[in-house]
Amino acid sequence: MIIPEVLESEEVYKGKILSIQRDTLTRGDGKTFIRETAVASDAVGIVAMDDQDRILLIRQYRHPMGRPVWEIPAGKMDVDGEKPEETALRELREETDTTADSVELLTLFLNSAGWTTEKTYVYLAKGLSGVPEFERENEEADIEKKWIPLQEAYEMVVSGKLDDAKTVIGILLTKSHEAG
Repeated sequence: MIIPEVLESEEVYKGKILSIQRDTLTRGDGKTFIRETAVASDAVGIVAMDDQDRILLIRQYRHPMGRPVWEIPAGKMDVDGEKPEETALRELREETDTTADSVELLTLFLNSAGWTTEKTYVYLAKGLSGVPEFERENEEADIEKKWIPLQEAYEMVVSGKLDDAKTVIGILLTKSHEAG
């Protein structure tokens, strides 16, 4: 396989949570082509499961979808030097007022390898306990929380009622992990 060579690269847009990079590439045959990439920080998703085999879902407004979405707690790795598992615990606290004794990496997936650099680490969190309420802003101010049995969450994935990628992946892997 020929790995294209980057001849030129420029940042054509810089926003708060992503930038767009335009690269001119060649396969060494004298022809060039352009690829644009959304450069974004990585993210985490957390399947928080209690000792009754229930998982914690949150519902919040997601502007790109124009509607609220049920999903596992998640967030961007936007604190310098913070490890993915530390981000997972921070986001769990910030979004759900919950902490965990342990987090186990279930997987790392590429969000959409054809257009973005973003990767998502998905963790299973156990040994849960409550922490003081976190003050939330913007769309996070209206987060709803709901505990549902893992089996019910799995059925919601299979039926298409849960459609967020990290949530689907996290629930399927948790179901498999707990069955094995």
